[in-house]
Amino acid sequence: MPRLSEVIAALESLWPAERAESWDAVGTVVGDPEQQVTRVLFAVDPVRDTVEEALRLGADLLVTHHPLYLRGTTTVAATGFKGRVVHTLIKNDIALHVAHTNADTADPGVSDALAGALDLRVVGPLVPDPTDPEGRRGLGRVCELDHPVTVRDLAGRAAARLPATAQGIRVAGDPEALVRRVAVSGGSGDSLFDAVRAAGVDAFLTADLRHHPASEAVAHSPLALVDAAHWATEWPWCELAAAQLDEISDRHGWDLRVHVSKTVTDPWTSHSPSLGAPN
Repeated sequence: MPRLSEVIAALESLWPAERAESWDAVGTVVGDPEQQVTRVLFAVDPVRDTVEEALRLGADLLVTHHPLYLRGTTTVAATGFKGRVVHTLIKNDIALHVAHTNADTADPGVSDALAGALDLRVVGPLVPDPTDPEGRRGLGRVCELDHPVTVRDLAGRAAARLPATAQGIRVAGDPEALVRRVAVSGGSGDSLFDAVRAAGVDAFLTADLRHHPASEAVAHSPLALVDAAHWATEWPWCELAAAQLDEISDRHGWDLRVHVSKTVTDPWTSHSPSLGAPN
C-alpha cells in the first residue's frame, strides 16, 4: 500500500500546483503524508455529502476539483460547514487533495473530459498555455464534429450525456443552425468569449453564462451558446482523473481501489418552466 505522500506525488505529476492560477487554492488540504492509502474517491465538490460518501466507502483520500477554502480563513471550527468538513476528514483519517485550475489547463484536463463525454474531437486548446511548447495545454478546447449537427441536436447530446441537473441545458441562438466546430470549457466560461470569437467556432458549450456577456456574444455574430450546469460540465473530469490514477496504481503495483462519486452536488435542486408572458 502506498503512503499518502506517494499518491500525492503521482497526482502532482498530473496536475502540478505551479500551473494553477495565482488566485487558486490547490494541493493537499488535510492528511498525514505517512498514512497509507488503499481507496480513493474523486468528486467535484468537497462538501458534506461527498465527505460522507468517502466515509461510507472507507476511502483514505478524497480528491476534488473545487477547493474547500478558496479564500483565506482564520478558523476551522466545526461551527461552519467547512470546519465540519475538516473535522470529519481528520477524525476519520481521510485526506483531501484539490486539483482545480491546474486540472483545467492540463493535457488531458477538464475540458478534454467534457469533449470526450460529448464525442467531440479535440483539435487544440481554446486559450493555449504559453509555457507549453507542444501547444496542448490551456483553458478550454476547440473541437470538431465528424458530421455537422444542429444546435438543437448538440444541446440534446449534452442533455443526454452529461449528468442530469435541475437546470438542464439552455441555448442561445438559432437552434436549427449547423455546428461543425465547437468550443467547450468545463465550468464558468463567459470570460473566454474573446478567445471563442477568435477561434471561429459555430457554438460554445460551457456553464454559468451571465446575461450581459451572453447577450453581447450573440449580438456580435451567429455564435450559438449552449449553457449547462457548472457541476455537470466538470463531473466527467472525475472519471478521467480516476482512470489516470488507476493507470498509475497498476504501473506501481499499488492495487488502489479508485471510485468516482455519483452524488449530485449541483446546488440547484429543482426547476419550474416559465409559463408567464410580459404584461
